[in-house]
Amino acid sequence: MKFFYVFVIVFMFSCKDTKKSTPTNTTPEIIIYDEFTGDEPENAKETEVYIPVPPVVTVSEADGVPSDAIVLFNKDNLNEWVRVDDISKIADWIINPDHSFTVKSKSGNIRTVREFGDIQLHLEWKSPANIDLEENKEIDSGVFLQGRYEIQILDNTSSSTFVNGQVASVYKQHIPLVKASKPVGEWNTYDIVYHAPEFDKRGNKTKSATVTLFHNGILVQDNVKIKGTTQFIGWPKNKAHGKAPIILQDHKDSGGNVSFRNIWVRELN
Repeated sequence: MKFFYVFVIVFMFSCKDTKKSTPTNTTPEIIIYDEFTGDEPENAKETEVYIPVPPVVTVSEADGVPSDAIVLFNKDNLNEWVRVDDISKIADWIINPDHSFTVKSKSGNIRTVREFGDIQLHLEWKSPANIDLEENKEIDSGVFLQGRYEIQILDNTSSSTFVNGQVASVYKQHIPLVKASKPVGEWNTYDIVYHAPEFDKRGNKTKSATVTLFHNGILVQDNVKIKGTTQFIGWPKNKAHGKAPIILQDHKDSGGNVSFRNIWVRELN
């Protein structure tokens, strides 16, 4: 008889536990395969995923801008840009009749009004057509991701410089895989995929920023790790930060002024 009571008690607790484990959430599970483990699937359905459904993005036939992009410049104003030295003032670089704009000498760097983290960035730039680089300084500028990591803009088509500071370098850190510049005076394109660094609560960097760069459609930086700030003098610094603006450089020692057009950005986070 004692055995019978013990059996009944164990059976009741087993039923109770089974009832508790019955799932109540009917939301479909989002399956992410970090690695393939377990038994080999026996049919195709076992490896098919239906959510999340990627949003639809279209590309404008007129200017090539994706429908989910933030246009930073493609017409005739610099409303998305302010002066770095006084963010209350709209950038005062020179707007050109061909829907481009040019660095205004010694007016200072400009930055986006908005701040960004992970991004896809497209911009086009060119040097003046009438500059003889054999007789003048290089045409120098730069685009700073999160305001501190420079991708070099430099028309050294006809002249040489230190290779970790040449066109399409991650300044003082990564030499481009190839040199893909257009001739002086022609438009160059940069297509950049950038992932921001990560920091812990104490401000220590836990993950480096990375950048991939296509120069005129040619891969020149392949998911390289940014070591820290791109210093003119000194080693890279890694002070913790969050989202920050894109900066375009007015290089005071440049031999001429760079022009820009068709700048847009897609936020990736």
